[in-house]
Amino acid sequence: MEFSSLRLVLLLISNTQSGQTEEVAKAVVSVEPDKQLFSGETVTLRCDIQTEPNTEWTYSWTVHTYNSWNTVTQCTTQKCIMENVSYYHSGTYTCRGKSVNGQTCEMSDAVTLTVSSYKARTVLRVSPQQWLTEGDSVTLMCEVTSSSTGWTFSWFTKHSLSSVNKSAGYELVSDSSGGSKGNYTVSSAALKHTGVYMCRAERGDPVYHTHNSSTQPLWITGVSSSVSLIIRPNRTQHFSSESLSLSCEDHRNSTGWTVRRYTNTLETCPSSSVRSTGTESTCTITSLFTSDTGVYWCESESGHKLHPVNISIHNGDVILDSPVHPVTEGDSLTLHCLYRDKNPSNLRAEFYKDGSEVQNQTTGDMMIISTVSKSHEGFYSCKHPERRASPKSWISVTGGFQEISGLKMFSFLMAVCPYLLVTIMLVSKCYENSVIIYSPSGRSKPVYMSLC
Repeated sequence: MEFSSLRLVLLLISNTQSGQTEEVAKAVVSVEPDKQLFSGETVTLRCDIQTEPNTEWTYSWTVHTYNSWNTVTQCTTQKCIMENVSYYHSGTYTCRGKSVNGQTCEMSDAVTLTVSSYKARTVLRVSPQQWLTEGDSVTLMCEVTSSSTGWTFSWFTKHSLSSVNKSAGYELVSDSSGGSKGNYTVSSAALKHTGVYMCRAERGDPVYHTHNSSTQPLWITGVSSSVSLIIRPNRTQHFSSESLSLSCEDHRNSTGWTVRRYTNTLETCPSSSVRSTGTESTCTITSLFTSDTGVYWCESESGHKLHPVNISIHNGDVILDSPVHPVTEGDSLTLHCLYRDKNPSNLRAEFYKDGSEVQNQTTGDMMIISTVSKSHEGFYSCKHPERRASPKSWISVTGGFQEISGLKMFSFLMAVCPYLLVTIMLVSKCYENSVIIYSPSGRSKPVYMSLC
């Protein structure tokens, strides 16, 4: 026994020294398109064994689900393809190989597949906002819930804002180039970009499509100083059961403007409450519901849209009093925290911008910004210590009068100076060639007559 054991040890040492030690190959599993899958997708598992080329292998696959190991009977090749997967395909998968000469490899590490019981859904968001003026920039962002790997995205639009709940009538956005990034950006919005948008994602082979996203309207309007949208009370957020009045007023004494709105569908605001008198069209809602939340604007008979504003209706007891129209740089801005019932004994309120508390510029239940700049643009809300926080509202800031920079002034002078110099030279020349004529009365003040 001792001699046999010693002989075995000496044989192992000899083989090691002579380089004859044989390394055991190990299998590695890769997954396409992702380990996180959705019901109905196709997934491909591939088993790779790092060994000498031209070695022929047979493969076996196993899956561990519900505390038991099972052989994946439909997978006997290097690629294990499973179509139309469901929740029951969730589990940990391993593979191993065996060569034709009887060599076996080490089993792969387990790879876990998670299959959701539902089809993939997409979410469409707009930044910074869905109502814009010509020339503004806007980005549509499409995301797949609970997943971010391997997707390509497509955007669709319908330029008519009516019947938006129906999928018919949507066309592929021809200039969209989001691809795998999931973003579609319009750097300079034009009136033609007005419409309703939705997105969809796809991946895999065969191609797997997600559900279409919910629809997102986008308004791009022109600039007009003759038509105004008047809102009473003049704020973005309103309590339910309150009343609201919106008026389109045309200062050129022309007619044909109507208050329109988009909530879930496009409609006149609402048709039973519209009153037109002369150059003014008024929409009055005597008792607001949360379903009245939406975008309201003035529209001409020819379909021209102006001054879109966001109006939101809330059942809570705290709202933020913020302006509905953009604030101009340099102007002042005052925000109030409003309460549905009687005001609390302590009127101290906290104000937040983009989720962070504003530490100064607040007094009691109001916040005052004396000089607004572009940096003040963002989402605002307020909160009373004894009550819930208000919803968020976006405050937009537009450019006001801008001072001419030194570089622009220098460029201007360089462009103007040659013409100014020529003018001075001509005037001087004419002055030299002028004749002095005295009046018959002999007054000493000369009168010049140019000979130019």
